[in-house]
Amino acid sequence: MTGPKAGRRLMLAVAMTLIVGGASDALAQKALRSGDVLTGQLNAMRSRAKGKRVATFQVVSEPRRLPAPGGLCNLETGPVTFQLVTTTEAQAAQLKGLIGKQVAVKVGALACAEAAGEISEAVISSWSVVATP
Repeated sequence: MTGPKAGRRLMLAVAMTLIVGGASDALAQKALRSGDVLTGQLNAMRSRAKGKRVATFQVVSEPRRLPAPGGLCNLETGPVTFQLVTTTEAQAAQLKGLIGKQVAVKVGALACAEAAGEISEAVISSWSVVATP
């Protein structure tokens, strides 16, 4: 490794390491905070709570980083699936008409999924539909 091209090989190896190492960090660099808009496809999920069927909705988006202390939710790139918690029948009815479509949701309160019944990587408990692009 002391030949005339050794310096070039070393520089190429260092550059490739920086590029590959920085690629995974770049995926989760976009932080999602309260008040931001999350855009993605809306899916309906089947869920039961205490024997009663509950309307559960999920937005699939690009990987996003959450505020501290959760950050990446113990994932390499950050959460991709976000569960929308509906508190009223009106919210559920609003989302039922948008299933399978791209939606933009303004985020109120969000956290990493921790409970056993949460089927997404992150949970948005306070939200509003901004637009359907």
